[in-house]
Amino acid sequence: MAQQIRRNTASGVRRAASAQNRAVVARKARGSASGGVDKAMGVLPFTEEQWSRIWLAAIIGGTVGIAFVIASLAGVPALAQAQVAKIAADAGFEVRNVRVTGTVRMDEQQVYARALATRSQAMPDVDIAALREELRALPWVKDARVSIQLPHTLAIDIVEREPHAVLEKPDRLVLIDATGAELEPIAAEKAKGMLRLAGPGAGKQARALESLLAAAPALAPKVEAAEWVGNRRWNLTFTTGQLLALPEGEVEAATALVKFARLDGKNRLLGGKVLAFDMRTPPRLYLRLPEAVGKPKDAANSAEGNPT
Repeated sequence: MAQQIRRNTASGVRRAASAQNRAVVARKARGSASGGVDKAMGVLPFTEEQWSRIWLAAIIGGTVGIAFVIASLAGVPALAQAQVAKIAADAGFEVRNVRVTGTVRMDEQQVYARALATRSQAMPDVDIAALREELRALPWVKDARVSIQLPHTLAIDIVEREPHAVLEKPDRLVLIDATGAELEPIAAEKAKGMLRLAGPGAGKQARALESLLAAAPALAPKVEAAEWVGNRRWNLTFTTGQLLALPEGEVEAATALVKFARLDGKNRLLGGKVLAFDMRTPPRLYLRLPEAVGKPKDAANSAEGNPT
């Protein structure tokens, strides 16, 4: 009987030791896994506070998603959207801050005035596409990127138009870009040194004029103003005050301008006594001389002068 008791006692001791060993192994495994997770999280570029926000966003996002799916399956998508917005707003996911970047020349208050209309809206209720189109309607805005940054920031990145020239209107000067889009009125003092365009439809021809001047890069910096005449051709005015009347047609005008640049390089036409050069009838070039040399005549209507 005593021997039997000893055998049971030994068996119990072995079972206790085995259970203790399993507990130690489990604790080590949990410690190893926890340490691995901690190391992995430590490698990632997030602070503890940022991790908390990420997990919170994931949990709330999952809850919102489930609510949306349930409401959608019930056949009430509008209710689903409203429920999603309510859950997001209750969780603090609403527009509280607006951050604008990319504005250099334009008044960024114009951007804020439109973006702040979304203030206090739940994030799911913000119509990003509509806001983007509204921003793109602003004169200076070439493009706009709108994004939501959880938990409560609306980020707007503006791509501005580049000022290209000054358009002369009957009552004011207007700054335009290379496409002819009008940006804002500009004072005469600030317009000094900028290319001026005049004539009906001149703004829409800004890109074509840029291509034309590129044909004679040595002359381009010397062009002070350009007049779009009769919706068909250009009169160029140089910084010397002299005028060059070009023929109709893109190819014809570019050819005439290149020829004039070559003649100017050889004979220094710019800065001389000639008031105007008429190249409307290629290959001839007519010169309009000062009144002291000969009675001046409008280069746009005269075929008289000294042909070269």
